Amino acid sequence: MDISADIAQQLNPEIKKSFRVKGMLDHTPVSGLALLPMGGGSFILPLNASLREKLKKTEGSILQLRLEEDQDFKIDTPEDLRMCLQEEGVLHSFDKLPKSHRNYFINWINSAKTIETRIKRMGMTVNAMLMGFSYAEMIRYERTNNNLG
Repeated sequence: MDISADIAQQLNPEIKKSFRVKGMLDHTPVSGLALLPMGGGSFILPLNASLREKLKKTEGSILQLRLEEDQDFKIDTPEDLRMCLQEEGVLHSFDKLPKSHRNYFINWINSAKTIETRIKRMGMTVNAMLMGFSYAEMIRYERTNNNLG
């Protein structure tokens, strides 16, 4: 969903990077949704499949928005990930990443459906820190080396 520069300025003046919003999409309350910059001051609000299904929306549908910046949104580093990073001596590297970059790793790990997948993802995150990779670089590396399923 496209968010014009004018509307983005009302939500968070002078911001040019991604930020989180909360509010209502039609009659559905939402929080922690990311507005992603598209250039020229405009943003895009990606809606995942489950939210689109809940809203009963398809491409081109009209959607009523009531949004504000979500200043309460915070993603904490899970304790198990923190311990793994600390044991391997790369916690400082992870903590040096911009908050938004840490959140990519954290959300990816937290979205694992099984403990085995979670452990694999934490190991991949530790390796990414050892190699100095960003989340995107890690994913590309893993795909190239056929380590992603």
